[in-house]
Amino acid sequence: MDKKVTTRTIKKMKESGEKISMLTAYDCSTAKYVDESGVDMILVGDSVAMVVLGYENTNAIGMEEMKIFAKAVVKGAKRSMVVVDMPFMSYHTDLATAIKNCGEMIRLGASAVKIEGCSDYIVELVKRLTESGIPVVAHLGFTPQSQNLFGGFVVQSKTIKATRKLLEDSKRLQDAGAFCVVLEMVPEESAKYVTEGLTIPTIGIGAGRYTDGQVLVCDDIFGKFSDFKPKFARRYANMQSIITDCASKYNQDVKNCTFPNEDEVFHLSENEVEQLKGALV
Repeated sequence: MDKKVTTRTIKKMKESGEKISMLTAYDCSTAKYVDESGVDMILVGDSVAMVVLGYENTNAIGMEEMKIFAKAVVKGAKRSMVVVDMPFMSYHTDLATAIKNCGEMIRLGASAVKIEGCSDYIVELVKRLTESGIPVVAHLGFTPQSQNLFGGFVVQSKTIKATRKLLEDSKRLQDAGAFCVVLEMVPEESAKYVTEGLTIPTIGIGAGRYTDGQVLVCDDIFGKFSDFKPKFARRYANMQSIITDCASKYNQDVKNCTFPNEDEVFHLSENEVEQLKGALV
């Protein structure tokens, strides 16, 4: 088995120009398969709120639910670095509560946490978390937990001024201790500008080809989540069709009495069958 991916591994990949792969996972078996595929980082994304739990948006999930998914993914991942999204309002109220909540994810076995934004408070939080031994992945551009402020899923940093601000914010988070930053839904040129201006890696999602790495939601690339398909997501399979087909065939086999068959049942011995018949007389 390859060595465990760490923050040091990720930093070295930026230095060497090797692209970084990141994919979400929400359960043990998916984490195991993603881990075995060679993906560098697994994100326990708060996207689980929508693609698994059926909530309307990512803000609906809380700490206790996220901890359940984090524990499951940690059990399945042996090599990949596990990063956990800190859910909405789990790190916004005060530093003490935020550090405690982030620490709980590390205690469960995660290697890092991901938090959104770059207010003065968030910068201070990143600094304090880093000082506490908790690695942080920053998240800028479109930040889903702030979608109500943005007015929906809107591309960010579409002007020179906004792009310069994006680099400035990224540098503040880098200086505070973040070891990489996710850039979501920003123009390719803006992401390239930011990537070239940082010493820490950038991980893009809808941010074009020039970031140091890419992240996508597993249910999107597997074709399992069908409510909508983001422009930036590439589907590699159609699990919706596969699952529906399997369930339909099973249903028909049960209705037609062709499941289970002789190879799928257990039997008593002939002597035990005779004893059972006698007991029923």
